[in-house]
Amino acid sequence: MEKIRKKERKGHIEYKSHAKINLFLDVLTKRQDGYHNIRTIFSEIEIYDLLSFSLTKKGDVRILSDKDFVSVEKNLIYKVALFIKDTYQVKDGVEVTLKKNIPIAAGLGGGSSNAAVTILALNELWNLKLQNSDFHEIAEKFGSDINFFLEGGTALGEERGNKITPLDDLICENIFLVNPGFGISSKDAYDRVELSSQPEKSWQNLITSGNPEYCYNKLEAGIRHSYPEIAESLNFMKENGATNAMLSGSGPTMIGFCPDRQTAEKFAEYFSKKRYWNCITKTIKRRSK
Repeated sequence: MEKIRKKERKGHIEYKSHAKINLFLDVLTKRQDGYHNIRTIFSEIEIYDLLSFSLTKKGDVRILSDKDFVSVEKNLIYKVALFIKDTYQVKDGVEVTLKKNIPIAAGLGGGSSNAAVTILALNELWNLKLQNSDFHEIAEKFGSDINFFLEGGTALGEERGNKITPLDDLICENIFLVNPGFGISSKDAYDRVELSSQPEKSWQNLITSGNPEYCYNKLEAGIRHSYPEIAESLNFMKENGATNAMLSGSGPTMIGFCPDRQTAEKFAEYFSKKRYWNCITKTIKRRSK
């Protein structure tokens, strides 16, 4: 994530909270804790939410948003902020303003990105002097994807997706994202997956070549079968010029890897007529901390 104005005024910080796509996602085994061991390649993309953090003396945690999408108590920003405040016995409070651009429950990691930004921002705002290992320890308590956003760029995710190994940035432009407007829970997506004895090996080719033809999502087959809108949309992109088209994460957002801007704009026109949310974006490089 990207800090855009560091303490423009005393006690105030603003961050860009970027979304992610899964360029590769294989589901390896079911774990005893009910989750799955996976192998995934994350990449941050240009689209972002904007979070502003202001120090307050009232001692409470307050969340303001331009969209009423979830109760305060269930909001990851609130949960993480309250945990940090209680754990480190912080007396000051914070007011967080969220401008939401990333679609909700879309497989783009918006909530996890917001949570990671909150950890980094509060460490600075409350002068906690935490280390990177502390950030990751906090992140693991609230969701598997948060650990990735603490590192950013492109990274390999293993175990539940929380074991992060940074990779060289994979630069990909003319990425078309489209979302049909309904939610798919991660649990539902993973419950539908059919495990195989042999892992998918194309991730190594993807890392070395950066060719989107090697992108893959193990969750896609089960979701295609249950959600015809997903199957129809992916088929349309593949049949009309996309180098590859796939589900992002657990969906329902889909990715069309386009050879040029013209193809992406053609998809935008088509899906806008269907009133599906869509945008044209690109991957971004890892920023220094």
